[in-house]
Amino acid sequence: MTAINTNTFQDQAPGTRFEHSVPVMIAFAPNWKARMILSRVIGAFLIVSAFSMWLMPGSVIGADVWPIKMAASMLFLIVGVSLLTVEVLDPRPDAYFDPIRREVRVLQKNENGRPQTVLRRSYDSLGGAHFEDEEVQLFDVDGSLLMKLPLESADVSRALKGQLSQSVTIFA
Repeated sequence: MTAINTNTFQDQAPGTRFEHSVPVMIAFAPNWKARMILSRVIGAFLIVSAFSMWLMPGSVIGADVWPIKMAASMLFLIVGVSLLTVEVLDPRPDAYFDPIRREVRVLQKNENGRPQTVLRRSYDSLGGAHFEDEEVQLFDVDGSLLMKLPLESADVSRALKGQLSQSVTIFA
């Protein structure tokens, strides 16, 4: 049984196998999804609390309690709405490893949220790579540390090793 190579860029990248020619994107960002979900849950809770403090049975509206209750209600409402509508524009860059052009690009989001290339290095201009369990360190030709990137999984590590192994010295 023969396998069909679906890599249409075989002419530009001779000697690479298809599983190693998939682009690898590594983000520097922490877990922003969990933070966004948590802020939205807290925002919804504060909005419900702002209205429910007026509807609770036994909430007596006395002349001395009414201004405090109104201020707390407005504060809960404003903070809750702001937590629901907040958008986080993460200024941290992403590293994009391109197996076709055989280069690493560091992309940073501008003020409009669009990625811009801030660093572009070919694999041949890298001095070396050191792979650990959950991170990779890329070194310049003079031995200085160029960047340290987190690795999400073993699959990302294998794909990156496959791309870099032909041009970069890999340290164990």
